[in-house]
Amino acid sequence: MAQQTMSSECNPVAIISPHFIAPHPVDLTIVRKVLKITDGNFIVNDVNGNFMFKVKAPLLSLHDRRTILDSADRPIVSLRHEVLTSHSRWQVFRGESLDEKDLIFSAKTSSIIQLKTKLHVFLANNTSRGSLRLHGEGKLMHKKLTAKSILIGKDTFNVTVYPNTDYGFIVALIVILDGINSQYNPIKYYNVAVA
Repeated sequence: MAQQTMSSECNPVAIISPHFIAPHPVDLTIVRKVLKITDGNFIVNDVNGNFMFKVKAPLLSLHDRRTILDSADRPIVSLRHEVLTSHSRWQVFRGESLDEKDLIFSAKTSSIIQLKTKLHVFLANNTSRGSLRLHGEGKLMHKKLTAKSILIGKDTFNVTVYPNTDYGFIVALIVILDGINSQYNPIKYYNVAVA
């Protein structure tokens, strides 16, 4: 299978939007509400605490669908979990669309049974059917566990996105990883590798 590479050594690749690419590392803090009573179960801030993204998921739904909104509350992408598949498969669409013409990428777990979550990512415009390989140091997220986070039901993760990497795309992958991991452990998860 042919593979494209996404790393800081190559030219910038906009998957979600060129607006989400920086020539320097971008440090993100992701706060995940374990008990999602409000409309956003993820809040993404930059290292200075500036609000960047919010992830909304319906409280009750037959389909697992999530929407990532930007700081102006505009929908950036919609993520849909395909429920009747052997691998955990997700599709990501522009804005609030679920139309195939607006498909940006799809992702699936590399195998049915995994000790570490590994994703195969397929870009919609990739006619060679190759997967996208993300280079990293094996851990995408680092969880910050405090007594306060346990008491108020929030998980906090820190993520460093490499230069010239679409951080909107990385946030979408984190939402997918959360969806995959919540199928098996709805309360919390720790480090996740992406290959």
